[in-house]
Amino acid sequence: MVIVNPASADGATEDKWPKIASDLRTHFGAFTVAFTESAGHARSLAADAAKQGTRLIIACGGDGTISEVANGIIESNTESELGILPAGTGSDFRRSIGISNNAAEAARSLRNGRAHTIDAVRVTFINEAGERETRYSINVGSFGMSTEVLDRAASGEAKKWVPAFTPRKVTSKLSYAAATVQTTLAASPADVIVETDEAAERRLRVAEFCVANARYYGGAMKVAPDAKFENGSFDVVTIGDASSFRLLTNAPRLYFGAHLRMSEVTHALAKQVVARPANKKEVRVELDGEVVGRLPSTFQI
Repeated sequence: MVIVNPASADGATEDKWPKIASDLRTHFGAFTVAFTESAGHARSLAADAAKQGTRLIIACGGDGTISEVANGIIESNTESELGILPAGTGSDFRRSIGISNNAAEAARSLRNGRAHTIDAVRVTFINEAGERETRYSINVGSFGMSTEVLDRAASGEAKKWVPAFTPRKVTSKLSYAAATVQTTLAASPADVIVETDEAAERRLRVAEFCVANARYYGGAMKVAPDAKFENGSFDVVTIGDASSFRLLTNAPRLYFGAHLRMSEVTHALAKQVVARPANKKEVRVELDGEVVGRLPSTFQI
């Protein structure tokens, strides 16, 4: 079964679906399809399909769609497998697992590839309704500047900087880049209390805090260059209280994974992280490219 998010890549997936479907039939074979209609729909579709015995459930969309399908499969408590057919703007998860962004090549991988069991991160947080909620992250969860970047990109504010004639998929990437620059210039660090595994609590002042199951986030930023899916732990990458100028001038390091050598950056492996605000200021949390709520949060492998 293929679960398609037609709104991914700023709506470009809906336009490209006939060609994607043709490539899938040619290189993979017959399949059934379901289109998502709202946020969270892919999660319920995947859970229902898994409970009905569907062996392979393919997510066609961006990182958010892939994450929703993964959540549905995990929550179904079945042996269904997750397949990836990338069709999003960031496509960060597929980078980490080595899946091509070309639909035909991705379809061949679905046909010829073998299944791997990977780690996931169970995350509890306070949702928008003020209730404690649990989700699973298979890519990267974070708090700090990343949530503001996602808000700016989603609001369309950053699109003002992109020429009107720009193709939709390119517009999404450029607007995300513009949102990153705008956020960096205006960002203020967050004060948090963090406990990692059995270590004592620490008060930290952070520009960004990442719990990474995979290597990439934020549209090809190699935030955790050494992250492994099958080692039973996640990478914790902390960017401390650096100035906007320092962050901007060192931004290219993030794309090459060279930022870990910066004095403001720390890196460690962990199985659990507990984080809460150090003051009354709200600190929001994003999982796999979606802002889901706020601290306090617990991340567990």
